Amino acid sequence: MRALVTNDDGVDSHGIFLLARLAFAAGLDVVVAAPHEERSGASASLTALESNGRLRMSRREFPDLPGVAVHAVEASPALISFVATSGAFGPPPDIVLSGINHGPNTGHAILHSGTVGAALTGATHGTLALAVSLATSNPRHWDTAEVVCRQALDWIVENGTPGTVLNVNAPDIPLDELKGLRPAPLAAFGAVQANVGEADDGFVTVTFAEIHADDNENSEETDAGVLVRGWASATALRAPFEAVDVDISTLNWTR
Repeated sequence: MRALVTNDDGVDSHGIFLLARLAFAAGLDVVVAAPHEERSGASASLTALESNGRLRMSRREFPDLPGVAVHAVEASPALISFVATSGAFGPPPDIVLSGINHGPNTGHAILHSGTVGAALTGATHGTLALAVSLATSNPRHWDTAEVVCRQALDWIVENGTPGTVLNVNAPDIPLDELKGLRPAPLAAFGAVQANVGEADDGFVTVTFAEIHADDNENSEETDAGVLVRGWASATALRAPFEAVDVDISTLNWTR
């Protein structure tokens, strides 16, 4: 099985090296292609193509992974996933692995995540897809993330459905405090909230603050709620499709 490993934290992040190592150890045919710098919040944007149609990239190496091609690409994660499915980095991938992200990707705000955007892009082109995040911007417990990621990777290789993303979040807690990995629906909010402040003709002030699950979210067993209780969360996502349950028959205009 051919695996594209990508992320939105950049090719030099520790999370992507760990994910690539896990994929390699699982026997997958791994190629790494990730942004040359951080592209968090890029969602599924297809940006960074040069004006002459050339995508700029350079080669890197990962320690302990000899023979694995590593590309630092000047593009958004979704664009990297998009061109990979057309053979930009060798044979098209059967599975897209995105992460391990520095910070949680929970709730409806995953819409804005470059990590999830890359996985969804692969899924829309028929691949299996896994997005993995460690729920803090300054991770310490990578061994916990590794155990959770291995469980999720084994599951999706055996049971995954092409066109669907498994979105997994691991709490940044010591491994002996981890309760396990469990399915959970998306919370109504995300990990980060935007606050709009002062505005004038030439600018608007926007700040971002990390938010946490409250007691209601805990009782609802959402992805954000189970994380704060010491569980890793798993949520199945599907790329955008037509909303067939919405009646727009009255929108019928002829000129």
